[in-house]
Amino acid sequence: MRVCVIGAGAAGLCAARHLIAEACVAEVDVLEQSGQLGGTWVYTENVGYDDFGLPIHTSMYKSLRTNLPKEIMGFPDFPIPESDKSYLPARDMLAFLQLYSDKHGVTRHIRFNHHVQLIKPKQGPTGELWDVTFKDLTSGLSNTKEYDYVFVCNGHYNTPFIPNIPGLKEFKGDVMHSHDYRVPDIFSNKRVLVVGAGPSGMDIAYEITSVTRKVILSHHLKEQPRTVFPDNLVQKPDVDRLEGNIAIFQDGSQEEVDVVFLSTGYVYNFPFLHSSCGIVVDDNCVEPLYKHLVNIAHPTMCFIGVPYYVCAYSMFDLQVRYYVRSMNGSFELPSREDMTAHLEEEKRDRAARGFTKRQTHMMGPDQEKYYASLANEASTDNLPSVITKIREESTIRFLHNLQSYRQDVYKIIDDHTYEIISNGTREVLC
Repeated sequence: MRVCVIGAGAAGLCAARHLIAEACVAEVDVLEQSGQLGGTWVYTENVGYDDFGLPIHTSMYKSLRTNLPKEIMGFPDFPIPESDKSYLPARDMLAFLQLYSDKHGVTRHIRFNHHVQLIKPKQGPTGELWDVTFKDLTSGLSNTKEYDYVFVCNGHYNTPFIPNIPGLKEFKGDVMHSHDYRVPDIFSNKRVLVVGAGPSGMDIAYEITSVTRKVILSHHLKEQPRTVFPDNLVQKPDVDRLEGNIAIFQDGSQEEVDVVFLSTGYVYNFPFLHSSCGIVVDDNCVEPLYKHLVNIAHPTMCFIGVPYYVCAYSMFDLQVRYYVRSMNGSFELPSREDMTAHLEEEKRDRAARGFTKRQTHMMGPDQEKYYASLANEASTDNLPSVITKIREESTIRFLHNLQSYRQDVYKIIDDHTYEIISNGTREVLC
């Protein structure tokens, strides 16, 4: 089997690591459009477009540290090395991915500065094949190569989602998305409206209070954060509209602002997929995917890393193991009809529980059930419950103690139990 992996971020590296260990796989190419591995963990001061005219992929800002402890950010068979801190700077995560790639012989399979232009399915003499067209950015030459399988691992934190706020296009001040944020100095002495209170929104809003006149954090969190913010940060409900440089909120209050800073997340984007691949992204729902993973229209294509609010690297590993076992004959994927029926049933169930279409791939409380479904069907090792427990605990602490939660230190004791040291107090939880 010849396999093409799109992207050399964590998901792509994980896919390649398992593929090159498979006897049934003869060739693995990892196509990476940048000059180094690491995906979103690569920091650059550049924003906009790179030297080849392609959009800058990374959304990394200079001060970023992980918002989850390292104890749950490694791979099941390759944890992040021990250290006295649980929350790491981006450079440590990048070094970890380099170590993972080198240790498993992945790096030599990566074609750096190779931009994927087009992927199309075709019928071969014994089944479905894929034509992948890519451009060597250093030489400027394009080439098309044939593969038996395609792993799409291009990440989903690189194409900004811009909300439809009335008056945003006519706003008199500056508008930027968190994708282009690097350092706080650009907001010196300004009044900044931060739209969105996800991990990046909260983190950046807190950081820029050190230089701004005022920060207005607009969000619709059901549970109000108990974090004590600096005096120059106020919280507001969702923005109703913008008029000139006035932001008007849903409670009728108003604030004069100089900058609208959109920390509104990202959209799934697969510009290299030909329409014949059968994949459609509508309201951030990628369809048709079986278990958020397998392209039902063409089951020799899979997507690693689509679900969010998960234990990402562990989930990547489980998804890859699941799919590789279907490739090597350890189990057989359901028929396309049965995969479609499963997808439709899942959509009905999630809609009945209040999930919107835009939340199709949001796991959160569903993640353990999702992991178990993959492991059971493929008869492979499941993920230990301790990682989801730590994720939930650290997420709560992030929301309510933003100023110091990264000082907490975690230690996994067994598959179900962990301890946390916070403010000198040790607590064992299970």
